[in-house]
Amino acid sequence: MNTIEKYNKYVNISMVDKVQPVVIERAKGATVTDIQGKNYLDCFSGIAVTNAGHCNEKVLDAARAQMEKLVHCCSYVYYSQPTADLAEKLAQISPGRLQKTFFANSGAEAIEGALRLAKQFTGKTEFLALQASFHGRSYATLSVTGNNARKRRGGPYMVGCSFLPAPYCYRCFFELEYPDCHLKCARALEDIIRFNTYDHVAAFIAEPILGEGGIVTPPDDYFLEIEKILKKHGILLLIDEVQTGFCRTGKMFGIEHYGVEPDIMAMAKGIADGFPLGGFIAREEIADSFKPGDHLSTFGGNPVSCAASIANIDFMLETHLAQQALEKGESLKKELEKLAKRHPLIGDIRGKGLMIGMELVRDRQKTPANTEGNKLRDRCFELGLLVGLGGVYGNVLRIQPPLVISKEQLEEAVKVLDAAFQKI
Repeated sequence: MNTIEKYNKYVNISMVDKVQPVVIERAKGATVTDIQGKNYLDCFSGIAVTNAGHCNEKVLDAARAQMEKLVHCCSYVYYSQPTADLAEKLAQISPGRLQKTFFANSGAEAIEGALRLAKQFTGKTEFLALQASFHGRSYATLSVTGNNARKRRGGPYMVGCSFLPAPYCYRCFFELEYPDCHLKCARALEDIIRFNTYDHVAAFIAEPILGEGGIVTPPDDYFLEIEKILKKHGILLLIDEVQTGFCRTGKMFGIEHYGVEPDIMAMAKGIADGFPLGGFIAREEIADSFKPGDHLSTFGGNPVSCAASIANIDFMLETHLAQQALEKGESLKKELEKLAKRHPLIGDIRGKGLMIGMELVRDRQKTPANTEGNKLRDRCFELGLLVGLGGVYGNVLRIQPPLVISKEQLEEAVKVLDAAFQKI
């Protein structure tokens, strides 16, 4: 029985629409290799995880060295040096006054804990979130996720969650155009608070760029308007950096593009280059609102994952990986815009750094081309290119390669995309 047959018999994958028919054996940098020895150019990074490249030597060396000393002790029962060192480093690189980190194992756990902390600090129980958002697949994270495709058959969910139209300029809820809209989507927050809540809101949670929603990228002044309204009402700003963090968007954290200071920030995915780790960081007075018994994690802050994360961040800083991502992303978008002129299926190209979405449409009415999107992803796969497909309509090609990808590899990716568009 081969690996795919074992998956079908023993691994519960019934919730997955399609697993790509390839068994990955090894990977390096931006290339993955299957058990037959075929190489694929990875432009999805395991959903934006291996930002520093697959099997980064600096990260592996740190993890190996730590494994020889200590794998587990529970970093909330005993003191762990890698855990302390990583928390210090996160305080140094995080925006504003964010200082104290709680470590978990995943993005969903990080968001779940951050929501709990916001309630604890404010004494309030409601949350505001964005339509088209995605924050995880646990109870509370699905409660603040603004996409029924992720929530169906799982309710009822947590009460007290209200949703604001997303800053989705290509499909504006208000049928306006930026900048003549004067950020109506942000200013609508005032009315959402007034009419949709019971005036007991702890926090507004948002991704700097909505990843699962289709790489929906807010205007540069969007969060400044949001922050102004939140401060007026004494509501915390909780930023979900699970997918946008660790240089992905051309900054260490995506929110740094927007000039606002989060009160709480959640992290995972790119934090340890593939080692399981998540966490949320907050200002000291907010973090300290947790009291004994309020929260804990058995594996959170695992010494091996923390050692890997420290090496990962050091590599990013030493190689100026954020600037690399910014420059490579700008160059790639220019090439993709050339493709758009040749292929009318491409309706919009958006994103920051190497977090880029190509929205596919069938006509000028912007009918989502989700069937074509699946065909494109499959054709790219056949040609040796791995890309993602997502968005609330399932019609957005997601290009999120390891940030160490070379200029030549990006040029190859564009050539494959061009060939795939021509094929369909």
